[in-house]
Amino acid sequence: MLRPYSPESLTDFSREENRAAFAAALARVKAEVIGRAYPMIIDGQPVTTAAGTVSVNPSRPAEQIASFPEGDASHADRAIEAAARAFPAWSRVPVADRARYLLRAAAEMRRRKHEFSAIMVLEVGKSWYEADADTAEAIDFMTFYAHQALRITDSSGMLAVYPPEQLSLTYIPLGVGAVIPPWNFPNAIPAGMTAAGLVTGNTLVLKPAEQSPLIAYKMAELFWDQGLPAGVLNFLTGPGEIVGARMVAHPQTRFISFTGSKAVGIQINEVAAKVQPGQKWLKRAILEMGGKDAVLVDETADLAAAAQGVVDSAFGFQGQKCSAGSRAILVDAIYDQIVPQIVERAAALSIGAPDAGADVHQGPVIDIEAMNRIMSYVELGTQEGKLLLGGEPLATPEGGYFIPPTIFGDVPPDARVAQEEIFGPVLALIRARDFDHALEIANSTEYGLTGAVFSGSRERLERARAEFHVGNLYLNRKCTGALVGVHPFGGFNMSGTDSKAGGPDYLLLFTQAKSVAERL
Repeated sequence: MLRPYSPESLTDFSREENRAAFAAALARVKAEVIGRAYPMIIDGQPVTTAAGTVSVNPSRPAEQIASFPEGDASHADRAIEAAARAFPAWSRVPVADRARYLLRAAAEMRRRKHEFSAIMVLEVGKSWYEADADTAEAIDFMTFYAHQALRITDSSGMLAVYPPEQLSLTYIPLGVGAVIPPWNFPNAIPAGMTAAGLVTGNTLVLKPAEQSPLIAYKMAELFWDQGLPAGVLNFLTGPGEIVGARMVAHPQTRFISFTGSKAVGIQINEVAAKVQPGQKWLKRAILEMGGKDAVLVDETADLAAAAQGVVDSAFGFQGQKCSAGSRAILVDAIYDQIVPQIVERAAALSIGAPDAGADVHQGPVIDIEAMNRIMSYVELGTQEGKLLLGGEPLATPEGGYFIPPTIFGDVPPDARVAQEEIFGPVLALIRARDFDHALEIANSTEYGLTGAVFSGSRERLERARAEFHVGNLYLNRKCTGALVGVHPFGGFNMSGTDSKAGGPDYLLLFTQAKSVAERL
């Protein structure tokens, strides 16, 4: 019998023994894990190519983290065909056995938690706290989905009693799935997508983001090490526009699980909707695409708590979260009181290479392309609002991609920096006339992922419940930090298909319901 699910505890880095353990893990990873060449895995076999792709440390771009083969469309074809061959046998494995793969992988990741977190510190520039939370979430996804698969495996008891017939309702797997995760939660999101697909009986082709292949490989390795049959989980690397595009278009692909940008998500949706020659199903697209999230503060709020909530929402992992609160909508009555508090807290955030220690809060942005894009928005922000903090990249001897917390005040609600996802440490402060106007501004973008409201008014909090149109709304707390099984996660409008990862109905997206009635 399984123990009841509860979220994984986070590491308390105020304790010296935990700091020492994490520092030791960083040292081991630097000595034993990074700098190596890793293969693709197709049908259980390592595959290499002449051309390669390299992930680097964004704090020190000259430092190579790992090299992987540069796959192409032919590798995608081979992987999908291998997954299709493996599907019939894997789909018949009892759900309890499939769940045990997840639980064993989760247990192994728990034992090696700091190792996985250390890789993210180096490969994507996460702080110790952010990396630790990412690993905890990966463990949570694997554990929670194991529990959920057992819950839904046979839903016959939910049917009405009909004496003339024996009835059953079961959720069966779809087939071959394409799993395309992002780099910003490079352990948790691949782990969640992979676990969900596997435990429901599907076979998968996983292509990680080009910036973060190593952590995804190490996650997949947990499943292979548990004896997962060949072809059930295939691992590809290479350009998304080539490898990922073929995975999406292939007629044997049954579903696509994607987290990433709005532009790519829309493209996947369009391609998936077209029936290819030889394809005898409509592909299912499970898409999470981004946000332009807002933290709303009114004149009844605890301003100190609200200011901290704004900063935490905006600048965690350098604002590189689809849930990041990149807009703070402040009613006019308290605007001039709270803005200095927000700026002061953001200015106090420490910046540096995250492997330097647990006290580093702000690391680098992911790569030079991201840095250039973010800085173009910073330049735009100087024209659309008043620069209150930051605004210039930080030069380092190693050439890291560091952008300090940047805040613009008195930004018009329709300004581009208030409407477009920047995906960096840039916060737009917007002045609202009153609470009604603030709600109107909050709903004015094309996205609808997360939002937060700080208010002491019960009536206004209840209005926000009804009128703030986002998939994840938080009242009197920050708008980031969803917990698996606690805050089912997914958004509306251009934020995606509201798949509610980590929720009780998420696994249904990877299945199809089969009803059987036998006349007695």
